[in-house]
Amino acid sequence: MSLEVIYYNFLILWTAIALVVFITLFYKNASYGRFIGKDSSFTLPSRVGWVIMESPTVIVILIFLILFFKNIGITEIIFSLIWLSHYTHRTFIWPFRAKLKGKEMTTGVVLMALIFNLVNITLQCIWIFILSSYDQNWIFSSVFISGLILFFIGMSINIKSDSILMKLRENNGEGYHVPHGFLYKHVSCPNYFGEIIEWFGWALLTMSPAGLVFFIWTFANLVPRAKSNHDWSKRNIKNYPVNRKSIFPFIY
Repeated sequence: MSLEVIYYNFLILWTAIALVVFITLFYKNASYGRFIGKDSSFTLPSRVGWVIMESPTVIVILIFLILFFKNIGITEIIFSLIWLSHYTHRTFIWPFRAKLKGKEMTTGVVLMALIFNLVNITLQCIWIFILSSYDQNWIFSSVFISGLILFFIGMSINIKSDSILMKLRENNGEGYHVPHGFLYKHVSCPNYFGEIIEWFGWALLTMSPAGLVFFIWTFANLVPRAKSNHDWSKRNIKNYPVNRKSIFPFIY
């Protein structure tokens, strides 16, 4: 059986798992932050957990770049830089900007996220560096440019939304408060909304099956989590706006 056949079969299985996760997360919250159980005995500081579980997304693509550098073109290098623009921030900048002091996450969550990131980045890299064939004109195509614009729009929404939350705690102290301004006028989790746009842009600019499956996983993971955060906020934060949606403005 060829690598390509194995690869596509695994993508089908991986997509099926995403659908199971999507349904499950509507009934069970991930054990981190506000949803960590009081009886969770095996935990890590959230900052440490974030760096550990996100680090494969940087390390693995750098390994592939080194191994395949002589055989790739400018398009693959640009894909790698786009990917690293998100995950360098997510792995080494965001955890040290966020107000994570005293917060914990379970080792189970860290392990599951670590496994997911290892699998996901490996799938992206196998496509980009081994199975695909992009010429140098790809980066001038309308598909690439449209996807690139969406990627950075989504990334900007994600970072700006996170920054509003960080500023909120600087001004109001620890705990949970009502965020205002920007897309918080419409939804409880614009940071998740931005990330969904971002990875749709990635799927578009690479036009890859791996990118599409990652977008499906992002949707499956973040939509139910946004619903959980939204419902929790309405129950537990005083004067929380009842007209906000969970993640998609005016829709859901």
